[in-house]
Amino acid sequence: MAFSGLRGQSTDLLRLEYTNVPNGDSGVETSRYRFLLNIPFKLKGGQYLIVGSEYNYIDFDTTRDFPFDDSELEHLHVIDLNLGYIFKWNKDWRFVGILTPRLASNLVTDIVGRDFLLNLTATFWKEVSDTEKPFRLVLGLTYNSTTGLPFPMPLINYYRRFDPSWSFTLGIPRSDFRYHISEKNTLLMALFLDGYFVNAQNDIILPDNDLGSAISLSALVSALGYQFNISKMASFYGFAGYTLLQNGVLRDDKRNNVFNLNNDGSLYFKVGFKVSIF
Repeated sequence: MAFSGLRGQSTDLLRLEYTNVPNGDSGVETSRYRFLLNIPFKLKGGQYLIVGSEYNYIDFDTTRDFPFDDSELEHLHVIDLNLGYIFKWNKDWRFVGILTPRLASNLVTDIVGRDFLLNLTATFWKEVSDTEKPFRLVLGLTYNSTTGLPFPMPLINYYRRFDPSWSFTLGIPRSDFRYHISEKNTLLMALFLDGYFVNAQNDIILPDNDLGSAISLSALVSALGYQFNISKMASFYGFAGYTLLQNGVLRDDKRNNVFNLNNDGSLYFKVGFKVSIF
């Protein structure tokens, strides 16, 4: 589960990740494999061009008997192309703009127009690191075509290291509280949103002759985590938690909910390796 639909744009240069939500009372188990690579190119005057891509493979497995053929939901694919531009707005702030064309589909036939989506992000980023209590503030707007909302949504992220051993991040779609055991070892408590939105190429015929045109999941996750820092930028990490809220549904071509797949809370596990700018 997891997944790119509700996240803000990534600050990772490289990420390899596996997420699993086990089969609970809902009879549905979801696994996700995520591979991301972003390459920065330095331009004149402290400007940067970012070019990259992300691939998410989602394995949807069920022991339930649905009143329709669920074979088209077994394997889901989300492929992003990331195009970013960073420049210094003034002495305190940097501007970050990101364009993300997306293909999100079960890919059971040839690619069709409905498989393509578009995400846009524009933010201002301020960071002060040469102080006793370093902080970072990101303020901006993001337009995510998977939400079905015809207007941009706010993106907020505030990080502060208020003690040598403690730090926190407040924001949407993620907040966390960290205890830095040492330079190499960190414990985390996190609350974050996860989800995906994927086109079903062959509309799924449902009871009452409704048609399922897309599968989507949104979840609010509470988790405990551990991070092993290889360097300032590279780390291994793992999380174990629970989905406090979960809404897995089939939607029609107008984004209306036409069938509930999985609305029960469940365990949540994630492990991975990342190289990130922060």
